[in-house]
Amino acid sequence: MDFQLTEDQRALRDGVRALLAGRFGPEPLRAAVARGGRGLDRALWRELGGAGFFSLRLPEADGGAGLGLPEAVLAFEEAGRVLLPGPLVATHLAAGEVPGAATGETVVTAVYGGLVEWLDESDAVRDGAGGPAAGGAADAVPLSSVDPLTPLHRVPESLPTGPTGQAGPAGGAGSVGSPAPTGPPRPPDPLVTLLTAAEQLGTAARTCETAVQHARTREQFGQPIGAFQAVKHLCAQMLVRVELARAAVYAAAVTADPMDIAAARLLADDAAVRGARDCLQVHGGMGFTWESDVHLYLKRAWVRTRRGGTVTESEELLAADLLAGAGR
Repeated sequence: MDFQLTEDQRALRDGVRALLAGRFGPEPLRAAVARGGRGLDRALWRELGGAGFFSLRLPEADGGAGLGLPEAVLAFEEAGRVLLPGPLVATHLAAGEVPGAATGETVVTAVYGGLVEWLDESDAVRDGAGGPAAGGAADAVPLSSVDPLTPLHRVPESLPTGPTGQAGPAGGAGSVGSPAPTGPPRPPDPLVTLLTAAEQLGTAARTCETAVQHARTREQFGQPIGAFQAVKHLCAQMLVRVELARAAVYAAAVTADPMDIAAARLLADDAAVRGARDCLQVHGGMGFTWESDVHLYLKRAWVRTRRGGTVTESEELLAADLLAGAGR
């Protein structure tokens, strides 16, 4: 099996990177942070829709690009590199099902593990299993999010988060929270987990690059700090985690196997969280300041670990598969 990117895939990755570099560079990032998760950039959202970000996997007959999971993973990896805010995964998965989602005219969010991202800025709310959604989030409680770019609400446990009915306006009839049929909730959609892992991979790659660049330019005792063995080890370990996660995420995108996706998720989460921590360590005291972007990558990585099921759920899934294999 060949995991090398094709020429078309490289062109897609470079195109998404160029689009995001032009529309969501350092200044727009800081402007978004200053807004504190209020006022999602609808113009950018529609531009993403026009570029095919949300309709990437829709058939051409339905107005999409007709591409597959590997291409979607590349796009979401680039989104993770720049900390692009908004309910990207939920809107992407709603394309073709919720009117306006594919073009970016409709912002769609979803309930993942009882948490809802960007509720106040969304036009429709779905459940976290990838099905058509249920009830309203009118009773959702706002939380203080560690990530200034990801406002969060918690859906009370008494409210259903499983799929019932059709997607509707946030907080209105037909969105999450209206009466739902009884029965166990469906497990998280593996595609939610995979696309989130792709975002984590992009974040891990970016923090690795940032740490290496700082180690090359920051000088202490008359030489770049990258010349010191302790810093070299930190950067090398970051790169190893990134490449392990990349291999796992790309493989899971090809196979779409739930076990591969669970493994990719664990490696990507580890690469993103530990990579951001190590990047902060390389930056020293500067990394702890609000002016540095390093803390933003760490905080976003933390928030993403709660999306698409918990790490423990992925571990349990893999453990159950291993035990089932041992019994055969």
